Amino acid sequence: ASRTRLQVVIEGYTPPSDPRVAMLQVTPDPGVIEVNIHPAANWRELKNITETIYEEARQTRLGTEKFMLDGKHSGTGGGNHVTLGAATPDESPFLKRPYLLRSLITFWQHHPALSYLFSGMFIGPTSQAPRVDEARDDNLYELEIAFDLLPKKDSNQPWLVDRILRNFLVDLTGNPHRAEFCIDKLYSPDSPSGRKGLVEFRGFEMPPHPQMSLVQMLLIRALVAHFWKHPYSGKLVRWGTELHDRFMLGHYIWEDMGQVIDFLRDAGYPFELGWFESFREFRFPRIGTINVEGMQMDLHAALEPWHVLGEESSAQGTSRYVDSSVERIQVSIHGMPRSRYIVTCNGRKVPLRATGIRGHYVGGVRYKAWDPYSALHPTIKQHTPLVFDIVDVANRRSVGGCTYHVSHPGGRNYDTFPVNANEAEARRNARFWPSGHTQGTMDIPPEEPHPEQPYSLDLRFPTAR
Repeated sequence: ASRTRLQVVIEGYTPPSDPRVAMLQVTPDPGVIEVNIHPAANWRELKNITETIYEEARQTRLGTEKFMLDGKHSGTGGGNHVTLGAATPDESPFLKRPYLLRSLITFWQHHPALSYLFSGMFIGPTSQAPRVDEARDDNLYELEIAFDLLPKKDSNQPWLVDRILRNFLVDLTGNPHRAEFCIDKLYSPDSPSGRKGLVEFRGFEMPPHPQMSLVQMLLIRALVAHFWKHPYSGKLVRWGTELHDRFMLGHYIWEDMGQVIDFLRDAGYPFELGWFESFREFRFPRIGTINVEGMQMDLHAALEPWHVLGEESSAQGTSRYVDSSVERIQVSIHGMPRSRYIVTCNGRKVPLRATGIRGHYVGGVRYKAWDPYSALHPTIKQHTPLVFDIVDVANRRSVGGCTYHVSHPGGRNYDTFPVNANEAEARRNARFWPSGHTQGTMDIPPEEPHPEQPYSLDLRFPTAR
């Protein structure tokens, strides 16, 4: 080929499907390289496969994390979806004991931390893994009817689980593959390839380190082992708007995760909340801290659901943009006498809530960080920089504060992505100023929590309603 200057093209086809053949598939995907690993029969195999994949990727100069232009640390956008089943459909625990899947769905619905602590940046009803309560308004009502139709004991009718739950584990468009619990390969009536007894947990993003990936799977294994012997049931929780308000803040996610760990410990599984501290730091990184008159105020990144916008046509074809222009920050303050001080952001009062720890309060701030031409509210301009003040109500003056810039504080745009973690950290630090609070006498803003979003101040919403 070299002498004749001919290009070599390698082609082929996959071997016939056979349970004796284990396949590891490496596929180029938009923005990532997708690796579908072969099944593991036990924990030792799973640990070896996971650590090997991470190490081989590292030696090939591939990473499981990235840094955005502003220095934000994030996952690659690829999934770390966990698939459970058995060597054959007949042995699948989800087909043999239908209440196992019901237990997992119910437990996840009761604990939003399991949906948001391990996920990627794209969450919400139009994401790749929407929760069962992020779809239709009546989905929980109908799902409770479906749960009552599932067999209460072991079943020899494997098709029942698929028939009863198929229309509830879907996204807004009815796609069964884009759901937090994907059962399109459990026992689908469409084709034999969809009847493998598999359930895919899609609410997991690829974490930066293999140990983080393994502790995710350890958590799932423990819950499956417990629910196999002790089914979990109960009325589904109507979180309402609280789901995308309270549980977008890291404090409440971590509080909920503590309840999950307590549940496992009571069941005899010696988990520690500290094992998941790296996820907390990864998902809710600290932006900055100030200390003023014995009070400590911390800013942390928070979550924000993204929404798919209406279709737009262009020369390249029809597309649907995702609105990522809105961001959220968690404000927490320690040692604050509530009767004397308040916290404001851009002159508006942050709705702080007591956490149960004396002098500790938490609240959120939603704001438009960017000004793309296509957004949910294209006429609302960005609200940055954000100026936070600790205000002495009696004297009507700010005793201290800080300023947060979404992009470069000097107004210039970054031209390239950070080359490493040190440069990314430098960019993040440059955007937080432990100064710049409001000077002079201030007007004390009124209480303005919206009844549908009481945990966060939304700067997009007008002050007068």
